[in-house]
Amino acid sequence: MAQNYFQNTAETPDPSFEVSLRPPLFSEFAGQQKVCNRLELMVQAARQREDVLDHILLSGPPGLGKTTLAYILANAMGGKIKSTSGPTIEKAGDLAGLLTTLEKGDLLFIDEIHRLQPAIEEYLYPAMEDFKLDIIIDQGPSARSVRLNLPKFTLVGATTRAGMISSPLRSRFGMNCRLDYYTAEELQSILLRSSGLIGVEIDQMGALEVAARARGTPRVANNLLRWVRDFAQVRANNVVTQPVADEALSMLDIDRDGFDEMDKRILEALIHRFEGGPVGLNSLAVAIGEDAGTIEDVNEPYLIMQGYLKRTPQGRVAMAPAYRKLGMREPSRSGDLL
Repeated sequence: MAQNYFQNTAETPDPSFEVSLRPPLFSEFAGQQKVCNRLELMVQAARQREDVLDHILLSGPPGLGKTTLAYILANAMGGKIKSTSGPTIEKAGDLAGLLTTLEKGDLLFIDEIHRLQPAIEEYLYPAMEDFKLDIIIDQGPSARSVRLNLPKFTLVGATTRAGMISSPLRSRFGMNCRLDYYTAEELQSILLRSSGLIGVEIDQMGALEVAARARGTPRVANNLLRWVRDFAQVRANNVVTQPVADEALSMLDIDRDGFDEMDKRILEALIHRFEGGPVGLNSLAVAIGEDAGTIEDVNEPYLIMQGYLKRTPQGRVAMAPAYRKLGMREPSRSGDLL
């Protein structure tokens, strides 16, 4: 099976590496300028009122900085942050244990909040609105409800699938911020900062070369930087220039368009086996030997964003850039490759 580098970096980052590179302040956070401006204004207003932040929902693809922004918000407000994820909260007692340990002004960060069970959401509603928590004790005739008063806190939810969040939960967030992919220049700035933290010398063009192949995602950029650092340490006297970065990333089969081996296989199968489409996702997945969910969540967003393919009601269709990528001309009519 072909290597899918971006599945590995987007879904299973090295936690210690990731945390060490997170900026602690808004002033050090590159990109997402509109989102940062809104959040900084909220922080300033809350501090002037000596109040807590309103609940905030952060959405967007993986690796764009949702968790980092949650920690920055906690630092800016001078409070503590408790982190968890939707799938790990299995019963009301788990939620109560988290909420009752919070102090006024603390942040509760729930990653992948769209994966909360519906029953847990019901307990969360009064906690968000009235800072109260109703817990059912015992079962049957002896069951009784106990109301717990909670300190005023801020819930920061993060999700990669905003559409899967129920409307009642979404409406209880005072601010909904969507994070978008980064430009190469923004990623270059992030890489220059990260390089100093991990002790590798990298010039402007070397950083830009890595940034251009990172698919607009800081997490991917930082993981590529880690690989380039190792390459430079062994073969380039620990100095990363544009040629060094190019050679290092070529070893990973990541080309100048940010494509890894699986991206290329998707386009090749779509064009050569299915005559450019339309073809269903499951058929495409079988043809290349990859899970349909992985293609849809990891590979397709970048391919669609860059205009290489599109989704239609009939299935996936290759676009003109996909043919050019493979050194072909777009067919003049369906099924007729020139």
